[in-house]
Amino acid sequence: MAVQEVSVIEGVGSLLDDDGKPKRRGTAWTASAHIITAVIGAGVLSLAWAMAQLGWIIGIALMLLFAIVNLYTSNLLADCYRSPDPITGKRNYAYMEAVRSNLGGKMHMVCAFVQYSNLVGLAIGYTITTAISVVTIRKINYFHHNGTAASCRFLINPYIIGFGTIEIILSQVPNFDKLSWLSIIAALMSFGYASIGAGLSIATVIQGAKICFVCNGLRVFIFGKPWIEAGKGKATYLMWGSKIQSPANNLWNMLIALGNIALASGYSLIAIDIQHEKQDSLRSLPPENEVMKMANKISISTMVVFFLVCACSGYATFGSETPGNILLSSGFKEPFWLIDLANVFIVVHLLGAYQVVVQPIFSAVETCASQRWPSSSFVNGKYPFRIGKMKFSLSFFRLVWRSIFVVLVTILAMAMPFFNEMLALLGAMGFYPLTIYFPVEMYIARKKIKRGAKRWLGLKTLSLVFMLLSMAIACAAIHGMNQALRKYKFFMYKE
Repeated sequence: MAVQEVSVIEGVGSLLDDDGKPKRRGTAWTASAHIITAVIGAGVLSLAWAMAQLGWIIGIALMLLFAIVNLYTSNLLADCYRSPDPITGKRNYAYMEAVRSNLGGKMHMVCAFVQYSNLVGLAIGYTITTAISVVTIRKINYFHHNGTAASCRFLINPYIIGFGTIEIILSQVPNFDKLSWLSIIAALMSFGYASIGAGLSIATVIQGAKICFVCNGLRVFIFGKPWIEAGKGKATYLMWGSKIQSPANNLWNMLIALGNIALASGYSLIAIDIQHEKQDSLRSLPPENEVMKMANKISISTMVVFFLVCACSGYATFGSETPGNILLSSGFKEPFWLIDLANVFIVVHLLGAYQVVVQPIFSAVETCASQRWPSSSFVNGKYPFRIGKMKFSLSFFRLVWRSIFVVLVTILAMAMPFFNEMLALLGAMGFYPLTIYFPVEMYIARKKIKRGAKRWLGLKTLSLVFMLLSMAIACAAIHGMNQALRKYKFFMYKE
């Protein structure tokens, strides 16, 4: 009997990891798939515009630089999953826990502020992007029936309000972020519209778009007759951006472009979650940090190739007049049905992605409220009801608080609906603290690197450079928004 009990215990133990959770079955390939799915999104569509502001040499060099730095700091972060030892130490189940374990003090509160601010910014950005995509569908159909020379502009606010209304309803769905099919749909949609954008650009170049390389006034024409009207006479530049604008505007746009690249390439916010959260996340043997480092190499290599294809093909097609988003109405206009389909993909993706990014905020506020007022029926009471055969539990606090949050996000989106500037601001807010500062500081603390040592100086220099760069990007984004607001009335923006 005792032998049977021991065998049962051993059998159960073989199904559990060292933290008592079910055995993790993931590999470097599954982890890299999670990362790529999270990164390939609406930000990719702005990379062609970023390339147009930087020129071929600087644009490609900076994309590679961001990829290398991202890989280096992501590997530092992978070692912080367990503390104090990266192989046998206690697991940290979230980014904030890793900061608390390695840095102590109140740094995890600073990390929380940065994380939640970034999530609010993403919610605003998703609202703006979705509304612009709906307007684009209307404009593309208008151009198809009336010709591309026709002029039309639509007020964006009704679509922002419509998106906000849908999100208020979706916000009441319990455990929305745990619906397994949501990740699958999001992955299909994001790869769908990103691939359509890249595919259209590549097809345009292959079928004969005119590319002009301009350097010191010398033009070299590659390929022959342009395939589409957008390719006629559009120059691309080896160095810097368009020579049409003033040097000051070029500099502002280059900084905004860097912010777009930073936003598109960053994934530190979810890196530690991938190492532990789901059963298909990383198994314990071989050590998670080593497997995660391999996943970082695979995913970042894939990402940089995909980014360069999207950026270079888009820039080659539109030249210095590359639009902020190649799938918007100022970009491709035919085939209209494919552009419409891509924008439908964007809308569907961001409807779900919005909920994914706001659920941590909802959870944090509701947990704090429940702990603060444990006996309140308004905060903690749940009232069952049904719609047809579907059963739900209604919380009045959740209904009121989540609705107010979505309404505030919607109002902010209507106040500043500027695509590239918003992406740059989000990049500045999230990339430096989450991808550079905290991984570097945690590594220094964990390795006990002495102040003044060569490695300490190198890491601090890296952190300082990207801090200054992020501040410059944030200033450029705010300047861009200010310039745009001078042209448009508040809450009266037309796309």
